[in-house]
Amino acid sequence: MTAVAADPLDGTLGAQRGATSLIGRARATLVYVLVVVVGAAAFLYPFWLPSTALQGQSHAGDAPLLAAVVGALAVAAVTLETRRNTMTGATVAVLGMLSALAGLMKLLDLPGGGSGIFFLIVLAGAAFGPRFGLLLGLSSFVVSAVLSSGVGPWLPFQMLALSWMGAGAGFVGRGTRRMPPWAEVGVLAVYGWVWGFVYGAILNLWFWPFQRAADHTEAALTWSPGMSPGETLHHYWSFYVATSFGWDAAGALANALIILAVGRPLMRTMRRYADRLEPVAFIEPIPA
Repeated sequence: MTAVAADPLDGTLGAQRGATSLIGRARATLVYVLVVVVGAAAFLYPFWLPSTALQGQSHAGDAPLLAAVVGALAVAAVTLETRRNTMTGATVAVLGMLSALAGLMKLLDLPGGGSGIFFLIVLAGAAFGPRFGLLLGLSSFVVSAVLSSGVGPWLPFQMLALSWMGAGAGFVGRGTRRMPPWAEVGVLAVYGWVWGFVYGAILNLWFWPFQRAADHTEAALTWSPGMSPGETLHHYWSFYVATSFGWDAAGALANALIILAVGRPLMRTMRRYADRLEPVAFIEPIPA
């Protein structure tokens, strides 16, 4: 029996490929982290501004820059995922199709203030994963804004909040994948209901820090520089209950009911496509 010596070049190439794969994954992960960090900073930085800065402007000056940065990060994420072969041309096509469909669904105003865009983001994020859900949330509101002429300083904040909803649904979908279909849809319905409130509470922050009280009554609903975190949360809660809670409650209920109504067939279809779009690894034979 003759022993065959291992070719050291094969080990070197394998190590290089592994290092390249790790670097590519780290770059893609960094882009997604930047979407979260940049978004959180954009919502929160007004609370650290001096009292004379940007009063009443509500991000009118920096919203175009934020939209450009977020858009560039989305393009970078798709490019890096394609180069890593974790997204294919078919995946990008499905992302574009679902973005267009979600943008059209946004035009449907449901009773009580609900919107048709949210349930599709939740279900698609759960089916395709957190990275897909984040990109779908970013791109869907761009489509809806163009179709409805809703482009304004609020747009990048809507994109960010919806992307976080889609990414969170992706993480929930990883945990519910093994559940019976009815149980998974129930969990996603609860997630959509909760995010009906979370989305509204987050989105209010794009303008709330810039509002100023006209009288003593409104002072309890606004923020002013120098407030402690506890006072800020108390004033924001008062503002949210007075202006947004009822609207968001109706939207949250609409999200849950729609997911319960159409969740099982849509999840079955999207999961089937998601499984087909998973990248396939080809093992090349090692030459003798």
